[in-house]
Amino acid sequence: MFRIFVGLSVGAVAISFASIFIKFCDDVPSIMIATYRLTISSIILLTIAKGRGIRFTSFSKKQLFMGMLGGLFLSLHFCFWISSLKFTSVASSVVLVTTNPIFVGLFSYLLFREKQPPELILGIILSFSGSIILAIGDSGLQGLSIQNPSFLLGDVLALVGAIMTSGYLMVGSRLREEMDVLSYISVVCTFSACFLLMASVSWAIPFTGYKASSYVYMALLAIVPQLIGHTAINWALKHLKTSMVAITILWEPVGASILAYIIFHETIKSFQGTGIVLIFLAIIISSRKGRKEG
Repeated sequence: MFRIFVGLSVGAVAISFASIFIKFCDDVPSIMIATYRLTISSIILLTIAKGRGIRFTSFSKKQLFMGMLGGLFLSLHFCFWISSLKFTSVASSVVLVTTNPIFVGLFSYLLFREKQPPELILGIILSFSGSIILAIGDSGLQGLSIQNPSFLLGDVLALVGAIMTSGYLMVGSRLREEMDVLSYISVVCTFSACFLLMASVSWAIPFTGYKASSYVYMALLAIVPQLIGHTAINWALKHLKTSMVAITILWEPVGASILAYIIFHETIKSFQGTGIVLIFLAIIISSRKGRKEG
């Protein structure tokens, strides 16, 4: 069990860097950032998979369909969430996009009748409360009053991104029971990259003409948050309940807020500190009943 949570913690730290790298790509359209991130990731993954004898033809039609569905959710998540970072602060965006435990718990019950033990329910409540408090403390929200309409748009985009993440995690939880982690992430990332490439071409979004540093940060996005972070999370989906994995991902706003403070001087106030504590409590409490049975 310790090994599982170490791996999941590494993943959470890795994805904390995503919003920072994205902020540095300020001259690149949101969908193009997502396109580069998933395309680079899928090329690396397919190369590794080919070396290990993994072929798409070895998967069933059901597995490929579920992989395509997961890829669609993942591509939509990145489109909405990366767009939100263009309008609101790192803290607000990352906190709101990680409210997905609420949607995971709700959808898991409604679609699969997956019962949630009291510890997980309490963890969901604490994580949601911590996320809200952290968002209120964000200077971009100016307390509870939205001073700039763009912040509201960014917040809505982040919430939609959270719903897409929930779909991605739920599909992954089912597929990971049948597929090893390399096969799964190779299929999902490839389909996601295809969706994003088709969208970029259809909307005539240029692939070139950006700052050299932006290409570096998009490559880092593919390697650190995507390959390291998301691989660790998908690996954990085979061993833990979807709700538990979703709650642990809430380490991301903590790490992202700290990094944003250091790099962009976005302050962390008392409200945000309280939210961080609640998120930690949510992870500790929910982890007691987070492991899958059997």
